[in-house]
Amino acid sequence: MLNKIIKYALDNRLMVIVASVFLLMAGIYTSSNMEVDVFPDLTAPTVVVLTEAHGMAPEEVERLVTFQIETTVNGATNVRRVRSSSAAGISIVWVEFEWGTDIFKARQIVSEKLTTIIEKLPIGVGMPTLAPQSSIMGEIMFISLSSDSTSPVDLRTIADWNIRPRLLATGGVSQVVVIGGEFKQYQILASPQKMKHYNISLNELLKASEECNMNASGGFLNEYGNEYIIRGVGRTNQIKEIGNALIKLVNGAPIKIEDVAEIKMGGEIPKIGDGSLMGEPAIIMTVAKQPGTNTLELTKKIDAAILEIAKTYLLILKSIPKFFVKQIL
Repeated sequence: MLNKIIKYALDNRLMVIVASVFLLMAGIYTSSNMEVDVFPDLTAPTVVVLTEAHGMAPEEVERLVTFQIETTVNGATNVRRVRSSSAAGISIVWVEFEWGTDIFKARQIVSEKLTTIIEKLPIGVGMPTLAPQSSIMGEIMFISLSSDSTSPVDLRTIADWNIRPRLLATGGVSQVVVIGGEFKQYQILASPQKMKHYNISLNELLKASEECNMNASGGFLNEYGNEYIIRGVGRTNQIKEIGNALIKLVNGAPIKIEDVAEIKMGGEIPKIGDGSLMGEPAIIMTVAKQPGTNTLELTKKIDAAILEIAKTYLLILKSIPKFFVKQIL
């Protein structure tokens, strides 16, 4: 058999050469245009369900939240396995589907199932949400953001509201998680002595704080053939206006929030695991990619986006935050 193949190739040299050149060109074209990934996707299509349950212990989360979600999605179409993890205040459920199931069809199936358990969840538990779909590699890049002149609060605000949306707008990016810094808060620091003096309870202060930053609808006003929208505008980001919110009347005199509390802008309480770069506090952003995306091409796009962001801040702020990028390749 082998001798026949060799004899046929020798008798048809031109055809063999042409076929070899064609296969070589096809192989070069295919290899240069195929998607490049770090690891092959060896997992079945999986949908991740996240549910927040603030104030609950792991045992309560498992019994009241995770178990409800597991039993609901277990009988869904093409589901092969359901795994879960319950921690303090959060429930994570992994729903694995049969091989070959379209991931977007799988997400649709899980979404339809979750709508049936909303009434079964305890009061105060957040809506179950589907985590962004990412590849098995997940995180492909770490981005560190630090500055010598910008405060941790402003730096975290820049990362959340400027840099993260720009990176998410890059084709192929699944999720960007921001860690570190100080999350901006409007803090109302109550004074027990002043509250006792004015006979203000903590519940009254909390209610005034919640209701002082809301807009109210007042309907419409028709006048001279024109229709005007009437609304009460109470939403504000000014500390002075928050302090002027009324709590209640005491002996005919209005008691405002600023009379019993100090209002200021600050950062949230630091958490374990905040970001750092070379021993210094920093903002850490992890970038995850979508399934089937070329890792090398996406890395080039992210590098270009970071360069664009840096130039923008150089022109606007006359200063540039320091970016440190670590690629996971």
